[in-house]
Amino acid sequence: MPVPRRSAVAVRHVAFEDLGLLSPILDAAGWDVSYCDAPTDDLTAPAVTKADLLVVLGGPIGVYDQDDFPFLGREIELLGRRLAEDLPTLGICLGAQLMACALGQAVYPCFEKEIGWGPVTLTEAGKASCLGALPRGGHVLHWHGDTFDLPPGASLLASTKACTNQAFVYRKRGLGLQFHLEADPARLEHWYVGHAVELEAVGIFPRDLRAASAKAAKRARAVAEAVFGRWLAEIG
Repeated sequence: MPVPRRSAVAVRHVAFEDLGLLSPILDAAGWDVSYCDAPTDDLTAPAVTKADLLVVLGGPIGVYDQDDFPFLGREIELLGRRLAEDLPTLGICLGAQLMACALGQAVYPCFEKEIGWGPVTLTEAGKASCLGALPRGGHVLHWHGDTFDLPPGASLLASTKACTNQAFVYRKRGLGLQFHLEADPARLEHWYVGHAVELEAVGIFPRDLRAASAKAAKRARAVAEAVFGRWLAEIG
């Protein structure tokens, strides 16, 4: 008999920061994917709260912006309940920061923004995790300005010089990533436009990111398939 497909909901903050390379990986692994747009959709809807897998994506706002963006508080409540029950949950960039906040930790600006392709250093726990599927040197796309304190009970998986807490696992089924393994290099032009003001403010030029992305494109899909495929297998 065919294995029943399961539900995966991706919570999105801006349209261009979507599941990217992760979408076909989920489909191939038997997950039916739908999107919930955090600023306008109902985060308390049963289709969201009862999803078999929740993926919270990135966005150009901070966890500490709840006065301006009240929906962030509802995301934190949603994540807190899922993490307490050890339900499959993946947070990417802002999503990872929201996970840390849901687990009681502070989120605050990093001393420098990390934007562009660069390495991560895996901890011993990271080498034994799904991130152990990263190629040597762990070359990934960084695009964040905030960081967080490591939640109690979480295991640190990866770090960089600029940001100690790059990835963590909480219990068995909660994974937080500051970096963007899901980003499709072929679609990053949307990011360059959507984050144009941020890039200009830190003196980073889209042409430089474009050149680096072209080099990374050759193996980005294989890396995403290896890491996310292993994680999906681990969470059962």
